[in-house]
Amino acid sequence: MARIRNVFEIIDLYGHDENFEPHTTSDFIATNAPAGSRMKLDILAQRIERGMPLWHPDDSTDSAAAMLATVGGE
Repeated sequence: MARIRNVFEIIDLYGHDENFEPHTTSDFIATNAPAGSRMKLDILAQRIERGMPLWHPDDSTDSAAAMLATVGGE
């Protein structure tokens, strides 16, 4: 059986994510991207795709109003 890479694959296989355990590698590093920024959202999406935990304990939680992502990507 192929290795499950991310939460989407386990949901597709079993219909739920109860058995999914995210994994960390040396690629799982903190980010200084402001909370709510497009950069932060892209990093979170990459973490999900790679099967990593969504949040790193050392991620920045600061937000810069000018960098916040807007609806529709404007």
